[in-house]
Amino acid sequence: MKKIAFTFLVLFTTFGVQAQTIVKDSINYPTMTIVRNNGQSIIYNVKDLEQVDFNQYTYIEKQVNEEAGITPEIYTKEPSESEVDNAINTLKEGGYLGQNLAGQYNLRGGKEGGLPAAHAYQRQYSFGPDLYAQYFTIPHKDFMYGTITSTYDVSSEFKGASFIAYTMAKDNFMPLLHHPSVNSIPEIKAINLLYYCLAAQEHADLAGPYTYMDDKTNASNSTVYNDLRTIYYEIVEDLDAIVACLNYYQTEGNRPDWYKKKIGDLMMRYHQTGREPITGDCSNLSSFIKLANSLKLRMAMHIVKVEPETAKRWAEEAVASGVVESVDEQHGLYPIICGFRHPLCDIACSWGDLRLSASFESLLVSLNHPYTKYFIQPNNTDITNPYTGEVLPKGTRICGIRSGQFVGDGQVAAVNPLQAYSIFDYNRFDGGLAPMYFLKWAEVDLLRAEGAIRGWNMGGTAKDFYERAIRNAYFEDPILVQHGVAYADHVEDYLNLEEPVDYISVDPLGAGEPWPSVTKIGVKWNEGDNLETKLEKIITQKYLALFPLSTEAWTELRRTGYPKLFPVLNTNDGDGSIEQGDMIRRIPWLPTDAVTKILVNERGVPALGGPDKQATRLWWDVDAPNF
Repeated sequence: MKKIAFTFLVLFTTFGVQAQTIVKDSINYPTMTIVRNNGQSIIYNVKDLEQVDFNQYTYIEKQVNEEAGITPEIYTKEPSESEVDNAINTLKEGGYLGQNLAGQYNLRGGKEGGLPAAHAYQRQYSFGPDLYAQYFTIPHKDFMYGTITSTYDVSSEFKGASFIAYTMAKDNFMPLLHHPSVNSIPEIKAINLLYYCLAAQEHADLAGPYTYMDDKTNASNSTVYNDLRTIYYEIVEDLDAIVACLNYYQTEGNRPDWYKKKIGDLMMRYHQTGREPITGDCSNLSSFIKLANSLKLRMAMHIVKVEPETAKRWAEEAVASGVVESVDEQHGLYPIICGFRHPLCDIACSWGDLRLSASFESLLVSLNHPYTKYFIQPNNTDITNPYTGEVLPKGTRICGIRSGQFVGDGQVAAVNPLQAYSIFDYNRFDGGLAPMYFLKWAEVDLLRAEGAIRGWNMGGTAKDFYERAIRNAYFEDPILVQHGVAYADHVEDYLNLEEPVDYISVDPLGAGEPWPSVTKIGVKWNEGDNLETKLEKIITQKYLALFPLSTEAWTELRRTGYPKLFPVLNTNDGDGSIEQGDMIRRIPWLPTDAVTKILVNERGVPALGGPDKQATRLWWDVDAPNF
């Protein structure tokens, strides 16, 4: 393997290779296609490259396909009904439309073409972003396929687990996006590109640079890492093109009824992320326009500290074009439509693999949040302090585990007392109660609230957006809320909380000193507050509204420092780069095979602008004041 790594290094530095194809052949050696001066292509095993006389070759070939984008030439063309029928039949028979549906599932824990499931979701969220956002902690260290000792542990078994979802989604979307037949139904192409944009944004914010441009061209293997700024700009360019395509369909193109019916049929069968199957006509694509603009608004706010003028422009453009403004325009995977239950039911409740973090406990109780009344459960059995003998009786209070605490063994409280700590009510998540959102109305309103306090034109006041967001911040399915769910019973009192409740988090097992709450703000909007206090309120409520979408909660925590949470313990259990009191800033790539190590060192690290460590900040994560 050392010889292979050396060979690649020579190729990159001596021969100036900018692109190459790396695949696996039947005997599991990497191969490269090299083109001779006379145009003849020859495939070599990497192990044999030492024997190649490179004076005979001009370049190493990279096999790519046409860009998977949307242009006016595609979406303004008027196809015949026979062209559309042929395109649909080709894509159905080839399995491309089915792959597109699998890609949607991949975005939230689906694998192998199936609906979201616990093991894939756990690897995507629970062993990474769920812990880093401090929604949850792990109560035990040994799992079926690996070991994690604390929050920031770099477990060899789980390195890169959060990246797998993107790869699966990309591999399912790209074949359709590059198939020529999809250009006859450009709206379907636009919507699948939109899903890819969402996957690309979420993936970019986990580790930073990756092979975005190669991935979009459907390269046999992707090798050129793009920096995060390039990725963001490219995604936004695609989002604008998607909106133009869908607007043309909705209002400008005067598509015939037969065409819209075929689009509606395809949407009903192969696109299950919107609420149109419940609320009305699936041929109406306006909610996808608003999803694209809302994603642009999210990305605009991410970059506000590094490129404030661009952030303002993107945000105002998105709002002017139309963002999500009702629960029926939200997007995600809905159990009530797709037919599954939220994977956290198994992960947290059945398996005992997650418990509430002490930070989340303290925040919820300090703000007297509605979830403390009906959703978050108190300790599920007696807990005895081994130092004092004091017993916390079953059902006494909400109690979380301090993030970063070293955990024990066992998935039942009889052998591992940490299993007795708080988790959510299983029955509230099961039975189709909890959608897996891509983007919620409450998040959009809180983005607009932040834009408003920054002086941007968001189409309303920060106070109105803030209060409307909180009223619609529940995790439950909107249909169930309309028929009466406890959140609405408590939200008005919550909105009027002027000061936080005095609260000290005490560990029932006596681990550490008592922890006074770090939450010093209330909930009620006060125009007299300074900008920083207003921002803290907005982001704190966004953190609560996003639950359990930890990827975005962790991004906003890194960007703003809010909400205020307890420092994570034992940061040195990570890769050694995080100083005590700081937080994890990215998920390292930490490659193990020789080929990927070369790619990361030669391409990834320069694009990142820092070492492949947990403490390295991403492009938008600027160590500077919020204002």
